[in-house]
Amino acid sequence: NGRTSFTTIYPGWYQGRAVHIHFKIRTDPEGGAGFEFTSQLFFDDELSRAVYSTGVYAQKGPQDQLNASDQIFNQSGGATLLSVTQEGDGYKATFPIAIQLS
Repeated sequence: NGRTSFTTIYPGWYQGRAVHIHFKIRTDPEGGAGFEFTSQLFFDDELSRAVYSTGVYAQKGPQDQLNASDQIFNQSGGATLLSVTQEGDGYKATFPIAIQLS
C-alpha cells in the first residue's frame, strides 16, 4: 500500500552537517524506468543536544553544525524536520511523503 517503517538508532553526527538520516524511495528498482527519490530528514537541535550528552554519544561531544546553518536543511525550508515524540525509552517520528508520478 505504499507504506513502510523502519527502526534505527539515533544517528550520530559528522563534521559540517546537521543531524540527519537519508532515505530513498524506489518505485521499481529492478526495472529500467523506475522512479528514484533520495532525501534527508532532520532532528530538532535541542533533542540532539540532549541525546549527545548521554551514554556513548557523549564521548564525541556536541555536534558542530545546527539545522539553521545546514545548506540541505535550509533548501527544504524546514519541511524535512521530524516531529519526534518520546516513546518508552526511545523516540518515535512519523513523516508522510507523497510523490506524484504522472
